[in-house]
Amino acid sequence: MNTIDIIAAVISAVISSMGLGGGGVLILYLTLFKNTPQLKAQGKNLFFFIPCSIASLFIYYKNGLIKIKKILPMVFGGIIGVFAGNMFIKEIPESMLRIIFGVFLVISGIGTVFSKKKSKE
Repeated sequence: MNTIDIIAAVISAVISSMGLGGGGVLILYLTLFKNTPQLKAQGKNLFFFIPCSIASLFIYYKNGLIKIKKILPMVFGGIIGVFAGNMFIKEIPESMLRIIFGVFLVISGIGTVFSKKKSKE
């Protein structure tokens, strides 16, 4: 691991902690600059995401911002999605996976730019 890798990890962590899509930054760095295969880059991103999500979950729960009854359907849907995705991911060629990821990033970016935040009164 060299200095550039550490800088990329720190930038990704900071962006991720602000909720700005640090995972996308990490995947782009790994695939474009480190020539990591797309599937491995996404796996590394998920592994990197675990400590960040645990810390966020703890803080949000401590501040009373998590309603357990409301998130249970999302948790179950996520678990089903993990198993289904794991079964099908091996059938998707890496080139197609890159395209899907790129399209997802573009759509997310457009949605973020054109979304309107509701102000709390």
